Amino acid sequence: MTTIPDVIDRYYEASASSDLDTLLACFQPDAHVRDESHDYEGIAEIRGWRESVASRFTYTTEITGVERASDQVYVVSTHLEGDFPGGVVDLSQRFTLVDGLIADLSI
Repeated sequence: MTTIPDVIDRYYEASASSDLDTLLACFQPDAHVRDESHDYEGIAEIRGWRESVASRFTYTTEITGVERASDQVYVVSTHLEGDFPGGVVDLSQRFTLVDGLIADLSI
């Protein structure tokens, strides 16, 4: 397994502890997030996404793998368990990093 970059590790830690300000500090100001077929552009929209869509459910996240797809792209495999429909899901999340911050996240 590839070593997870520090900014991605901070993203998951901030997500687990519901530390929105630390989570947002992991992103470039003009970052893009794609989740459930919706796009969020920039910190303000990413904040709105985290405050609404991404916080509807309580869940735990376990990182099960990290793959370096290119110099700036990492694919993180995760296992989630929680109170969302189905209760269990395995996801691949694609992070594109620029200057040590997340420029793009596709879930």
